[in-house]
Amino acid sequence: MSPDPTKKITAPANLSRTAVLLALLVAAVAVVVPALDRSRTDGPNPGPAPTDGPADGPAAGLERRLSTYASEVVADSRFSPPDRAEREALAEGVALYVHGEREKAASRLADVDFGVRVVRDGPGRRYAEIADRTDETRRGWGRVYIDLDTAPRYSVQVPHPVADAYSDRLGTGVLRAAPGGILVVAGAHRRAGEGDAADVAHRRDTVFHAITVELVARRIPGIQVHGFADSSVPGRDVVVSTGAGTVARPQGRTMADALEDDGFRVCRAWVDKCPLEGRNNKQGRLAAAEDVPFLHVEVSRAVRGDASRTARAVAAMAKAVREWDARG
Repeated sequence: MSPDPTKKITAPANLSRTAVLLALLVAAVAVVVPALDRSRTDGPNPGPAPTDGPADGPAAGLERRLSTYASEVVADSRFSPPDRAEREALAEGVALYVHGEREKAASRLADVDFGVRVVRDGPGRRYAEIADRTDETRRGWGRVYIDLDTAPRYSVQVPHPVADAYSDRLGTGVLRAAPGGILVVAGAHRRAGEGDAADVAHRRDTVFHAITVELVARRIPGIQVHGFADSSVPGRDVVVSTGAGTVARPQGRTMADALEDDGFRVCRAWVDKCPLEGRNNKQGRLAAAEDVPFLHVEVSRAVRGDASRTARAVAAMAKAVREWDARG
């Protein structure tokens, strides 16, 4: 029998209430889902400020900026190996900036979607930040910071900012303590790529290495900072080495003496047989081949995990690096 088309159908009260609740739930989901999508780790990085634009205020300290970069960008980054043209473009852009040709540098860097901005570290301290203008977790090529107030005198290199926890603090500390620095930081965990593709300390086909090639060509000395598990070198806090070369031995002695005077237990690679001497480090071997000073420094986890001890270790490193300030 057909229903009477003139008869009104009324839903039970409890069914009507259910429909209203369902409608409200759907509306809530529609609001929440986009918000969640914006915070996905494989989307645009919401952490550090973009790589171009006005200078940051003094509150955006360099140490905090690099710490955020390590924890929110490097830790989550993928690694896309750069081809030769990309490596050369970035390295040339950095070299041009170091040489003072900033407009040319910006143009060359833009060829690979990198840009330059000025960041401040308290009153009167300015650094050029060279970084990816796209999502930094997509390629993992790293960043460079250049002291804008003092002529370039040395580089400080951080190849494993996450794998060697808090090593970014060591690099930033040296940059802040010794004028004229160029900080080169890797952009991905050393295991982020296929095989060891992202382990920049042991590869020559990375942006990190290409930049150091340009710096060594200009005879700019370098100090590279690493970290080790306490159990790897029992009884030692720091391993100081000149890697594959010897020309930085005076600065190595200065650093080791300063560390020991402050109570650190040091292994001097030119005196003792030390683990983690870095003799196969690619940047160290490059510097040795050109007789450019290079220091390879390994710091224990116990020291890196203690802010006070980190600051004291950095002071010793900076004392050694400042000897390069007076070089001819």
